[in-house]
Amino acid sequence: MPWYYHASRLTARILLLLSTRRQVRGKENIPSQGPLLVVANHLSLADPPLLNISIEREVKFMAKAKLFRFRVLSVFMRGLGAFPVHRGRPDRKALRQAEQVLAQGSILIVFPEGMRSRHAKLQRSFSGPALIALRSGAPILPVGITGTEKIAKEAWLLRRPKITVNIGHPFHLPSVTGRLTSTKLDELTKCIMEHVAELLPVKYQGIYARKIGWH
Repeated sequence: MPWYYHASRLTARILLLLSTRRQVRGKENIPSQGPLLVVANHLSLADPPLLNISIEREVKFMAKAKLFRFRVLSVFMRGLGAFPVHRGRPDRKALRQAEQVLAQGSILIVFPEGMRSRHAKLQRSFSGPALIALRSGAPILPVGITGTEKIAKEAWLLRRPKITVNIGHPFHLPSVTGRLTSTKLDELTKCIMEHVAELLPVKYQGIYARKIGWH
């Protein structure tokens, strides 16, 4: 990876160290090599750099295209390995790039909800990650994030909120026989999000609540 990837990563590590109290659970669940599709809930702009430094392998991730309109933020995001995806419509270029990342044996991070949750609860998710997983055959690593929604609010009070990255076990989606219908794709998307929900406290689980999250 280029030098600015490591510079951006170091910057993110320092900023999060100064502004939060970070805890990472389940690092042992991260495979040491091979392709991996990381799926996580989305609470804050801090989530991408947080995952970048919490997963001790080089990563790339999809981020909404609007973030790349601002020069400074665009440079920082690209430095962290991000590439843009247009939300709300099929983005074949982004999907091809995602598949290339996984074909190279790398880690790709995606936020299936496509946007930050205003109420910190899981929202209905897009089906793109399920499609990527099916087409690439890559294992999926679910991650639950809590506390990052408090960073902006508590920074004004000079507080360091506790944030937690809860890493689950890798899994594969069940194989699909016959034509992949939108109904089947929705079922697979729900399967992915329920794995994420299992890693969150019940109050964060939103529409994927199954009353099984940790507290």
